[in-house]
Order: sequence, then structure tokens, then C-alpha cells
Amino acid sequence: MTISHDTYPEGERPTEAWCDLHDLHVRLADGRHVSTPLWWYPRLLNATPSQRNNVKLMLAGVHWPDVDEDLSVRGMLAGWKAPGAKAPEKAA
Repeated sequence: MTISHDTYPEGERPTEAWCDLHDLHVRLADGRHVSTPLWWYPRLLNATPSQRNNVKLMLAGVHWPDVDEDLSVRGMLAGWKAPGAKAPEKAA
């Protein structure tokens, strides 16, 4: 399969990715910063900090080899969550 730059605009290429305690952050080549909640991605939410920090940037997304997770920038921008992902309950 051939991937063209027409399909994946250069500006959407991830240049940096990291997780804090609650969110996934991705900086894009065009300067945007995308943040999504970790609960959207149960594999990342349940990973150790070391596993979350082992990040491989791809042409159109991010890969975490230790937890076998791949996320596309387009999916993050569109607000796609993992099937079955549920927001944590708020404390009363």
C-alpha cells in the first residue's frame, strides 16, 4: 500500500507525543497541539508511565510498542475514542 502526502498532509505529521497523568498530548508539524483524555484509550490509561513514554512517531500517527497501541492524528482530531471507552465517574 502506498501512502501519499495528499492523503496525509505534512501539517498533520506528529513531531512530539507525551502523556501526563490524565491526557495524551501530540504536537503537529504545523504547530498545533492536540490533547485528548487518556480514558479514551484504555490501553494507554492502564499502561505504566514507562510504557507510555516509549513512543514511536509515524507519518500519520503515534505507536506505543509496549502496549501495542496505534493512534492516528486524524482520529484524535475527529474525537474518536476506543470502542467501549468510558469516562471515569466523578466523585460526589
